[in-house]
Amino acid sequence: MLSVSNQLLVFFDIIIVNWNAGNQLYECLKSIEAAHRDGFKLSRVVVVDNASTDGSADDCLDNIDLPLVIIRNAQNLGFAAACNQGATGSIADYLLFLNPDTKLFPESLSIPIRFMEQPENAKIGICGIQLVDDQGEVARTCARFPAPGMFFTKMLGLNMLFPRYFPSYIMSEWDHEETCEVDQVMGAFFLIRRNLFETMGGFDERFFVYFEEVDLSRRAYNKGWRTAYLADAQAFHRGGGTSEQIKAMRMFYSLRSRILYGYKHFSWISATLLMAGTLFVELISRLALSIGRRSGREAKETLKGYAMLWRAMPQLLKNSWNGGRQ
Repeated sequence: MLSVSNQLLVFFDIIIVNWNAGNQLYECLKSIEAAHRDGFKLSRVVVVDNASTDGSADDCLDNIDLPLVIIRNAQNLGFAAACNQGATGSIADYLLFLNPDTKLFPESLSIPIRFMEQPENAKIGICGIQLVDDQGEVARTCARFPAPGMFFTKMLGLNMLFPRYFPSYIMSEWDHEETCEVDQVMGAFFLIRRNLFETMGGFDERFFVYFEEVDLSRRAYNKGWRTAYLADAQAFHRGGGTSEQIKAMRMFYSLRSRILYGYKHFSWISATLLMAGTLFVELISRLALSIGRRSGREAKETLKGYAMLWRAMPQLLKNSWNGGRQ
């Protein structure tokens, strides 16, 4: 470690997974360039491009003064695998997994690094910050670890009809205006100690996208590590990101990851009931909601997403049952 002004300088890597993010990736990188770097050295900014076709990974090379590394995949490997790919070979103290639809503010990096370096926070392994939209509204980004019942009430819409009695795993009832420990922070800004990331074996690559950060946070929690949410540091997050481009596929991957998560963290009976409820009960409730809204497009997207899910079920169950509990 280098010593500057009698303080240890920590090393820091940022990993961004890109898939057709357009100009958002360039704006994200420019915001990193402008962010303050008090107390740490930015060793690498790794952009892992998952076979984008929009040229965004080429555009990001223009006029960027960062220690930039571009990894170009010939096919879309998924978010979890690409994150692991970007973290490979890192010798930094901290890794930040950052979505390309985010933009940092001046103190977005220095405040969480300073927080993590305080001795009293030595058991904080993961950290997130306050994310705001283009209206300056604070997003509800923290979550509880999902329990089987939370998924079932979500399928039936009970968490929306009676939130007081059927709370969601998303902490939407909390205004996110204070710093505290939480179960999980959103993966759009996911700061983690590198030694913890490596000890956990990184993200479970069976999660193509969605729930990979929930799974990692839960595994870290089970090992005695904790997650902190900081309300005194902010970043802009557009929300939805590039996944908005393909809503049926987004639904497919979300439901697929939910089933994987269930078989990994719940009992076999609970996970199997969750799978059945997802395949049958939720399909009916989603279609009924589409009909109620008189949205033929929404119904069509739902059917397309579920068609992909049904086709993927044999391989999904094989991965769930044979993949172990990493």
